[in-house]
Amino acid sequence: MKKIFFLITLFFVSNLFAQQLAVLKYNGGGDWYSNPTALPNLITYCNDTIGTQLDTDVATVEVSSIDIFQYPFIHMTGHGNVVFNDADIENLRNYLLSGGFLHIDDNYGMEPYLNKELIKLFPQKELIELPATHPIFNIYTKFPKGLPKIHEHEGQRPQAKGLFHEGRLVLLFTFESDLGDGWESPEVHNDPPEVRKKALDMGANIIKYVFIN
Repeated sequence: MKKIFFLITLFFVSNLFAQQLAVLKYNGGGDWYSNPTALPNLITYCNDTIGTQLDTDVATVEVSSIDIFQYPFIHMTGHGNVVFNDADIENLRNYLLSGGFLHIDDNYGMEPYLNKELIKLFPQKELIELPATHPIFNIYTKFPKGLPKIHEHEGQRPQAKGLFHEGRLVLLFTFESDLGDGWESPEVHNDPPEVRKKALDMGANIIKYVFIN
């Protein structure tokens, strides 16, 4: 088992230099494909503002695919149901423990379904809400109140929760914020420029935090 884990880790590290990001395709009926312009726009913004050299061609990867280890950062979104089978759980857990990072952005309605799947992913861990003092809110643009609100749904406050392994943030779950909507092209939601900038700045914070830690 240790040998397999080492080979997985080696495979992941050897592909870090490509710096291509991916969207996670999952089962359960949720619209994993929502916000199609979000991640490409965020990548372009980061390349222009914080000096990253990320590939603007975004990949799509399935949860149980070994291809997941090619991508240092994976983005997951949607509105509805999420189901991880045993193969999904094992693969995703190995990916995260091997150095990968998963950002889950609830596009509204995903949270109750996702929570039960995350319990299966790491039964001994729990999501911890990140305080506004966490570096992820201060590393590029400062957000003194923590995760910004981009779109309003039910009047709930925006929250950013994380799963940690040996002190490293391996999974970030953002909800009641809709960051991905703010990353979409302007004509999609007709958000004011200042709202889109706020969302993109928070996205740049996430990218910068992941790639320097």
